[in-house]
Amino acid sequence: MDHGQEPSLIRLARESGESDVVAPLDLGQRVRDIRMGRDWTLEQAAQQTGLARSTLSKIENGLMSPTYDALKKLATGLEISVPQLFTPPNSRDANGRLATTKAGEGTSHPTTTYEHEMLAGALTKKAMLPYRSRVRARSIDEFEGWVRHDGEEFLLVLTGVIKLYTEFYEPIEMARGDSAYYDATMGHNVISVSQDDATILWVTLMT
Repeated sequence: MDHGQEPSLIRLARESGESDVVAPLDLGQRVRDIRMGRDWTLEQAAQQTGLARSTLSKIENGLMSPTYDALKKLATGLEISVPQLFTPPNSRDANGRLATTKAGEGTSHPTTTYEHEMLAGALTKKAMLPYRSRVRARSIDEFEGWVRHDGEEFLLVLTGVIKLYTEFYEPIEMARGDSAYYDATMGHNVISVSQDDATILWVTLMT
């Protein structure tokens, strides 16, 4: 599988459990979670926000849609901004996810221009798609046009010397330890300019 077919790599990861669907936010539950996270009773939260206890209870139980004035009181009393009321919180609880890939034990996807080794393949619903690649291509002419795909991408040269071609910039020669971070919707390709095949680490942020 070629990096020129990168969407297929991303599809492989998504088919293993990645979901593009975001559940709608429950405002009442969000307010309750914030209140309980501060270890406040309804009475304490009512005093902090200046809202009646019965009003706050109805909001938390989805029985009342707060006015904008009420939202402002909620945000001020809960010590957050109004937009944060509608933003799902980032999980602060460790979920214990861990995956190790021993050298050479990643899933291999060889092509005429690259040989990809997928890393952390045991994890589903990854936010990032990491893979190590051996760069076989020696000329940009070996590619059928630009590679483009959703997301952003990080590249780190592990061995050898490469040349990074991008749609909007002059080619960049990169040696071991050099890295690049770029918009992956911009056309891009990589070739090896060293005697041996270069190896690189690619990490794609999946969107």
